[in-house]
Amino acid sequence: MTIDRAIKDKLYQEFARIGKCLSSPKRLEILDLLAHSPKSVEGLARDTGMSVANVSQHLQTLHQARLVNYKKQGNFVIYELAGGEVSGFMGGLHRLSEKQLVQVQQIKKEFISNHAGMEAVSLTELHRRMERGEVMLIDVRPKSEYEAAHIPGAVSIPIEELAERLAALPTNSDIIAYCRGPYCLMSVEAVELLQANGFKAYRLEESVHDWKQFVKPAE
Repeated sequence: MTIDRAIKDKLYQEFARIGKCLSSPKRLEILDLLAHSPKSVEGLARDTGMSVANVSQHLQTLHQARLVNYKKQGNFVIYELAGGEVSGFMGGLHRLSEKQLVQVQQIKKEFISNHAGMEAVSLTELHRRMERGEVMLIDVRPKSEYEAAHIPGAVSIPIEELAERLAALPTNSDIIAYCRGPYCLMSVEAVELLQANGFKAYRLEESVHDWKQFVKPAE
């Protein structure tokens, strides 16, 4: 075996470590959640429906692959993505899966058909209407995710607080809700609640990460 061949074998063996780590659907879900904000083990267990012990095992695997970091914060261990490259990789994985896998396309079509009466707005339309002061944008994710990053001008109203804060919302302008992206149901729940209470409400399918990459149209 030549030196060049040996180096290539070692290199692709290291690449394979990442591939093996990402073979678990639950680990992919954990990475998606951490892309929005750092979270405790307990918080990840709640969001994924797993036990704390199972989440901890998945996090250890992700940490061994250098995809996440952690720090102690009081009595809690807080995990976060190891860098922007991990978030970018996850976004690329989503786009590739939607393009190449018929199953993902079918799941998206099913999701859309289940909420056919719910009108969505594009990032371009959102930007235009916010510039004109025509809409109120609400971020229905947990407060910690809003504080980590949010679309400029958005108001934080976590989904579990929305019902109690309806009286404070404007009745003379449309309301647009967003959460973690096209497959997140928090914004769907928010729009359904708002519409049931007489508000003109719409859903933004894109996430904060999409907004960051959005090229705003020239005025």
